[in-house]
Amino acid sequence: MLDKNGIARRIAREVQDGFYVNLGIGIPTLVANYVRDDIEVEFQSENGVLGMGPFPFDGEEDADIINAGKQTITTLKGASFFDSALSFSMIRGQHVDLTILGAMEVAENGDIANWKIPGKMVKGMGGAMDLVASAENIIVAMMHTNRAGESKLLKRCTLPLTGVGCVTKIVTNLAVLEVTENGFKLLERAPGVTVEEIKIATEGALEVPDEVPEMVLA
Repeated sequence: MLDKNGIARRIAREVQDGFYVNLGIGIPTLVANYVRDDIEVEFQSENGVLGMGPFPFDGEEDADIINAGKQTITTLKGASFFDSALSFSMIRGQHVDLTILGAMEVAENGDIANWKIPGKMVKGMGGAMDLVASAENIIVAMMHTNRAGESKLLKRCTLPLTGVGCVTKIVTNLAVLEVTENGFKLLERAPGVTVEEIKIATEGALEVPDEVPEMVLA
Protein backbone atom coordinates (compact mmCIF):
# COMPACT_ATOMS: atom_id res chain seq x y z
CA MET A 1 0.00 0.00 0.00
CA LEU A 2 1.00 3.63 -0.40
CA ASP A 3 2.20 6.18 2.12
CA LYS A 4 1.14 9.85 1.97
CA ASN A 5 3.82 10.68 -0.57
CA GLY A 6 2.72 7.77 -2.74
CA ILE A 7 -0.86 9.09 -2.74
CA ALA A 8 0.43 12.53 -3.74
CA ARG A 9 2.54 11.03 -6.54
CA ARG A 10 -0.48 9.25 -7.99
CA ILE A 11 -2.65 12.36 -7.81
CA ALA A 12 0.07 14.37 -9.55
CA ARG A 13 -0.62 12.26 -12.64
CA GLU A 14 -4.11 13.81 -12.78
CA VAL A 15 -2.68 17.32 -13.13
CA GLN A 16 -2.63 18.53 -16.73
CA ASP A 17 -0.67 21.19 -18.55
CA GLY A 18 -2.15 24.65 -18.04
CA PHE A 19 -4.25 23.69 -15.03
CA TYR A 20 -4.98 26.02 -12.13
CA VAL A 21 -5.04 23.75 -9.07
CA ASN A 22 -6.06 24.40 -5.46
CA LEU A 23 -4.29 22.27 -2.86
CA GLY A 24 -6.01 21.66 0.47
CA ILE A 25 -4.13 21.06 3.70
CA GLY A 26 -2.61 17.68 4.55
CA ILE A 27 -1.71 15.16 1.85
CA PRO A 28 -2.75 17.48 -1.04
CA THR A 29 0.07 19.92 -0.23
CA LEU A 30 2.55 17.19 -1.23
CA VAL A 31 1.25 17.03 -4.81
CA ALA A 32 3.31 20.05 -5.89
CA ASN A 33 6.46 18.00 -5.19
CA TYR A 34 5.61 15.43 -7.86
CA VAL A 35 4.19 17.28 -10.87
CA ARG A 36 6.03 16.56 -14.13
CA ASP A 37 8.73 19.02 -15.15
CA ASP A 38 7.48 19.23 -18.74
CA ILE A 39 4.11 20.84 -17.91
CA GLU A 40 3.15 24.25 -16.54
CA VAL A 41 0.76 24.28 -13.59
CA GLU A 42 -0.38 27.13 -11.34
CA PHE A 43 -0.98 25.99 -7.76
CA GLN A 44 -3.28 28.24 -5.75
CA SER A 45 -3.58 28.46 -1.98
CA GLU A 46 -6.66 30.12 -0.52
CA ASN A 47 -4.62 32.29 1.84
CA GLY A 48 -3.60 34.30 -1.22
CA VAL A 49 -0.84 32.65 -3.25
CA LEU A 50 -0.78 31.75 -6.94
CA GLY A 51 2.31 29.98 -8.23
CA MET A 52 3.28 27.70 -5.34
CA GLY A 53 6.22 25.39 -5.86
CA PRO A 54 7.42 22.33 -3.93
CA PHE A 55 8.31 22.46 -0.24
CA PRO A 56 11.64 24.17 0.53
CA PHE A 57 14.73 22.24 1.57
CA ASP A 58 15.79 22.38 5.21
CA GLY A 59 17.46 25.69 5.94
CA GLU A 60 15.90 27.43 2.93
CA GLU A 61 12.50 28.15 4.48
CA ASP A 62 11.02 31.67 4.50
CA ALA A 63 8.57 32.00 7.41
CA ASP A 64 6.66 34.73 5.54
CA ILE A 65 5.78 32.45 2.61
CA ILE A 66 3.25 29.84 3.70
CA ASN A 67 0.27 27.88 2.39
CA ALA A 68 -3.22 27.65 3.87
CA GLY A 69 -2.00 25.00 6.31
CA LYS A 70 0.69 27.39 7.63
CA GLN A 71 3.49 25.30 6.10
CA THR A 72 6.44 27.08 4.53
CA ILE A 73 6.46 26.81 0.74
CA THR A 74 8.45 27.93 -2.27
CA THR A 75 7.09 30.05 -5.10
CA LEU A 76 7.80 29.77 -8.82
CA LYS A 77 8.85 32.55 -11.18
CA GLY A 78 5.89 34.86 -11.76
CA ALA A 79 4.10 33.93 -8.53
CA SER A 80 1.72 36.48 -7.03
CA PHE A 81 0.32 37.29 -3.60
CA PHE A 82 -3.07 38.82 -2.87
CA ASP A 83 -5.79 39.10 -0.23
CA SER A 84 -8.41 36.50 0.69
CA ALA A 85 -11.15 38.40 -1.14
CA LEU A 86 -9.39 37.96 -4.49
CA SER A 87 -8.42 34.40 -3.64
CA PHE A 88 -12.00 33.39 -2.98
CA SER A 89 -13.18 35.28 -6.05
CA MET A 90 -10.99 32.89 -8.05
CA ILE A 91 -12.55 29.92 -6.27
CA ARG A 92 -16.18 31.08 -6.35
CA GLY A 93 -15.81 32.26 -9.92
CA GLN A 94 -14.81 28.71 -10.96
CA HIS A 95 -11.39 29.75 -12.27
CA VAL A 96 -9.77 26.70 -10.65
CA ASP A 97 -9.55 23.61 -12.90
CA LEU A 98 -8.85 21.03 -10.19
CA THR A 99 -9.35 20.98 -6.43
CA ILE A 100 -7.45 18.43 -4.32
CA LEU A 101 -8.72 17.98 -0.76
CA GLY A 102 -8.12 15.73 2.20
CA ALA A 103 -11.09 14.03 3.85
CA MET A 104 -12.12 12.23 7.01
CA GLU A 105 -14.97 10.46 5.21
CA VAL A 106 -16.43 10.18 1.70
CA ALA A 107 -19.83 8.65 0.94
CA GLU A 108 -20.68 6.50 -2.06
CA ASN A 109 -22.73 9.37 -3.56
CA GLY A 110 -19.80 11.80 -3.41
CA ASP A 111 -20.58 13.54 -0.11
CA ILE A 112 -17.47 14.68 1.77
CA ALA A 113 -16.77 15.32 5.46
CA ASN A 114 -13.40 16.94 6.03
CA TRP A 115 -13.63 19.74 8.54
CA LYS A 116 -14.93 18.66 11.94
CA ILE A 117 -14.80 15.78 14.40
CA PRO A 118 -17.34 16.47 17.18
CA GLY A 119 -15.66 16.87 20.56
CA LYS A 120 -12.16 17.27 19.13
CA MET A 121 -10.05 20.30 18.34
CA VAL A 122 -9.56 20.82 14.61
CA LYS A 123 -8.17 23.70 12.55
CA GLY A 124 -11.63 24.66 11.32
CA MET A 125 -13.46 24.77 8.04
CA GLY A 126 -11.10 27.09 6.21
CA GLY A 127 -12.15 27.47 2.58
CA ALA A 128 -13.36 23.91 2.16
CA MET A 129 -17.06 24.74 1.77
CA ASP A 130 -16.34 27.38 -0.86
CA LEU A 131 -14.15 24.91 -2.72
CA VAL A 132 -16.65 22.05 -2.76
CA ALA A 133 -19.52 24.39 -3.66
CA SER A 134 -17.67 25.91 -6.62
CA ALA A 135 -15.37 23.23 -8.02
CA GLU A 136 -16.47 20.80 -10.71
CA ASN A 137 -13.44 18.53 -10.47
CA ILE A 138 -12.60 17.42 -6.92
CA ILE A 139 -10.08 14.71 -6.13
CA VAL A 140 -9.83 13.51 -2.53
CA ALA A 141 -6.54 12.33 -1.02
CA MET A 142 -7.06 10.16 2.05
CA MET A 143 -6.32 6.96 3.89
CA HIS A 144 -8.77 4.19 3.07
CA THR A 145 -9.39 3.29 6.72
CA ASN A 146 -9.06 4.99 10.09
CA ARG A 147 -6.65 4.01 12.85
CA ALA A 148 -9.10 1.38 14.07
CA GLY A 149 -9.14 -0.23 10.63
CA GLU A 150 -12.67 0.98 9.87
CA SER A 151 -13.59 2.13 6.39
CA LYS A 152 -13.63 5.85 5.58
CA LEU A 153 -15.39 5.20 2.26
CA LEU A 154 -18.94 4.84 3.51
CA LYS A 155 -22.54 4.38 2.49
CA ARG A 156 -23.26 7.66 4.28
CA CYS A 157 -20.93 10.05 6.09
CA THR A 158 -21.26 10.04 9.88
CA LEU A 159 -19.40 13.33 10.44
CA PRO A 160 -20.74 16.83 9.63
CA LEU A 161 -20.77 17.32 5.87
CA THR A 162 -18.59 19.76 4.01
CA GLY A 163 -20.27 19.19 0.65
CA VAL A 164 -22.95 17.05 -0.97
CA GLY A 165 -22.44 14.92 -4.07
CA CYS A 166 -19.33 16.81 -5.13
CA VAL A 167 -16.39 14.38 -5.13
CA THR A 168 -15.38 12.99 -8.52
CA LYS A 169 -12.38 10.79 -7.69
CA ILE A 170 -10.58 9.42 -4.61
CA VAL A 171 -6.98 8.29 -4.25
CA THR A 172 -6.20 6.33 -1.09
CA ASN A 173 -3.31 4.24 0.17
CA LEU A 174 -5.10 1.23 -1.34
CA ALA A 175 -6.79 2.34 -4.54
CA VAL A 176 -8.01 4.88 -7.06
CA LEU A 177 -11.79 5.10 -7.17
CA GLU A 178 -14.31 7.10 -9.18
CA VAL A 179 -17.65 8.23 -7.78
CA THR A 180 -20.51 7.11 -10.05
CA GLU A 181 -24.29 6.88 -9.88
CA ASN A 182 -23.85 3.35 -8.54
CA GLY A 183 -21.30 4.19 -5.85
CA PHE A 184 -17.53 3.79 -5.91
CA LYS A 185 -15.94 2.32 -9.04
CA LEU A 186 -12.53 0.72 -8.55
CA LEU A 187 -10.12 2.02 -11.21
CA GLU A 188 -6.68 1.02 -9.90
CA ARG A 189 -5.15 -0.80 -6.98
CA ALA A 190 -2.00 0.19 -5.12
CA PRO A 191 1.15 -1.92 -5.64
CA GLY A 192 0.91 -5.14 -3.65
CA VAL A 193 -2.76 -4.63 -2.76
CA THR A 194 -5.40 -7.14 -3.86
CA VAL A 195 -8.94 -6.43 -4.99
CA GLU A 196 -10.21 -8.49 -2.07
CA GLU A 197 -8.36 -6.27 0.42
CA ILE A 198 -9.98 -3.20 -1.13
CA LYS A 199 -13.44 -4.79 -0.95
CA ILE A 200 -12.99 -5.55 2.75
CA ALA A 201 -11.82 -1.99 3.46
CA THR A 202 -14.72 -0.32 1.60
CA GLU A 203 -18.11 -0.01 3.31
CA GLY A 204 -19.88 1.82 0.49
CA ALA A 205 -21.13 0.20 -2.70
CA LEU A 206 -18.13 -0.84 -4.79
CA GLU A 207 -18.18 -1.68 -8.50
CA VAL A 208 -15.25 -3.89 -9.45
CA PRO A 209 -14.39 -4.37 -13.15
CA ASP A 210 -13.08 -7.71 -14.40
CA GLU A 211 -9.58 -6.26 -14.69
CA VAL A 212 -8.17 -3.78 -12.16
CA PRO A 213 -4.70 -2.54 -13.13
CA GLU A 214 -2.00 -1.69 -10.63
CA MET A 215 -1.25 2.02 -10.14
CA VAL A 216 1.55 3.63 -12.11
CA LEU A 217 3.31 6.21 -9.93
CA ALA A 218 6.14 7.41 -12.16
